Amino acid sequence: MTTSDEVWPRGAPSVGATARRSRRVAPEDIERFTAISGDRNPLHYDPAVAAATPFGGLVVQGGVTTAILNAVVAEDLPGPGTVFLHTDWSFRAPVRPGDEITGAVEVLDVRRDKPITRLATTVTRDDGTICVEGTALCFTFPLPR
Repeated sequence: MTTSDEVWPRGAPSVGATARRSRRVAPEDIERFTAISGDRNPLHYDPAVAAATPFGGLVVQGGVTTAILNAVVAEDLPGPGTVFLHTDWSFRAPVRPGDEITGAVEVLDVRRDKPITRLATTVTRDDGTICVEGTALCFTFPLPR
């Protein structure tokens, strides 16, 4: 039988534990993401086109917005060795170049037989608007010390 200490050698996270990170989104982030993804949607580049949409201006790609959640889970909670198995995210509001965003997670469930957690996830703008919310299922690989 596998024990929780074997499954979680650095200790299992606690249900209710939280972590967050913040960063300002720069216009260069749009360009970097485009270089990686090829996403050249005019909503990200053409101010006149973007202004004529319900967004009312340029917006950053969703991948830029949610990338902060990658950092939170891989660096903070559950921590190093953690990868997403599944995400279920709803995009509620745009993020614009210059916005400061905060990615936050809360542990909802922890498995004792496998290093798997279910997290509540949000990305919030500095004006308090929730831009992304949902859940993530994560697996934490044990890493050598």
